[in-house]
Amino acid sequence: MRVIVTGGAGFIGSALVRYLVRDRGWEVLNVDKLTYAANLQSLSSLSGRSNYRFMQADIGDHVAMRHAFSDFQPDGVMHLAAESHVDRSISSSAEFIKTNVLGTHVLLEAARRYWSELPVTRGDTFRFLHVSTDEVFGTLDEGDFFTETTAYDPRSPYSASKASSDHLVSAWRETYGLPTLITNCSNNYGPYHFPEKLIPLILLNALEKKPLPVYGDGRQVRDWLYVEDHVKALTTVLERGRIGETYNVGGRAPTENITVVERICDLLDARVPNEVPRRNLIRFVTDRPGHDRRYAIDPTKIETELGWRAEKTFDTGITATVDWYLNNDWWWRPLRENVYSGTRLGLLADPAPAKTELAENSV
Repeated sequence: MRVIVTGGAGFIGSALVRYLVRDRGWEVLNVDKLTYAANLQSLSSLSGRSNYRFMQADIGDHVAMRHAFSDFQPDGVMHLAAESHVDRSISSSAEFIKTNVLGTHVLLEAARRYWSELPVTRGDTFRFLHVSTDEVFGTLDEGDFFTETTAYDPRSPYSASKASSDHLVSAWRETYGLPTLITNCSNNYGPYHFPEKLIPLILLNALEKKPLPVYGDGRQVRDWLYVEDHVKALTTVLERGRIGETYNVGGRAPTENITVVERICDLLDARVPNEVPRRNLIRFVTDRPGHDRRYAIDPTKIETELGWRAEKTFDTGITATVDWYLNNDWWWRPLRENVYSGTRLGLLADPAPAKTELAENSV
């Protein structure tokens, strides 16, 4: 297949591109704006591959998107490009609306124009896969799980922008017939993860013997999904998913944040012994505004209909992740030194002077 992957230099996007190009042999056009969280070093292993192309462009650029479709002539689109960090959305919501909502609209229109002009045989097999998040559903009560029919209830600017883009994709299917699919995934983790998110931030802070900030009481629950399992799910949905359907993708691993942090500490202590246990570095800090208490996905639909199932447990996945970071400081060290050092993000403006919080640990 020939596919356009948007956001292919980001965390999940780069994992997807590596999988499609190396393991599946697909032809891929990676369209990425190269914002702060994008990193072409994550794709260095694809250098010289004839089935891989890169295009630096904003999905909100009408002309560039039309050219991408007309020049590459894809069989499908896998749309991952998005501003994705909740904390940044709290203090800088405009970029989230611009990229996640307006950018998705531009991309949908470019795809619709291209698809409408395809020969019938190619038009019938064309697919537009929109990759979204479980955060659009809001927070869960204990024991509940998100399903594909859970009502949307976004609580942050980020989740509201993703909910908006989900609705746009559904509308383009119903109004124009564009053959779309949507996935809503749980929290991803694994190699090449930009160090503003919980797992890489805690891992690198612990490695450097810095404080390990935990929001609130640390009892917030997230369902963890190893990124390489996720990209296989996305490929399965593009290939075999039913047009117009939504598929929830989760790792069946709901875990409290404090448990995640403690597990990382223990793994590092076993591999890189410290004079004191790294759990001693944990510091509880003020919770972020609108922090959802619990997420958990029920992936039964994708498991039963399409035969996908996460291969990594949280234990095997977090172990592999810690080992990767220990062996690949060439990738993350320049980011810590030159792009993002771990300062806390997403704090609301306070007119009164206040002490600086520890680094954030958003998920």
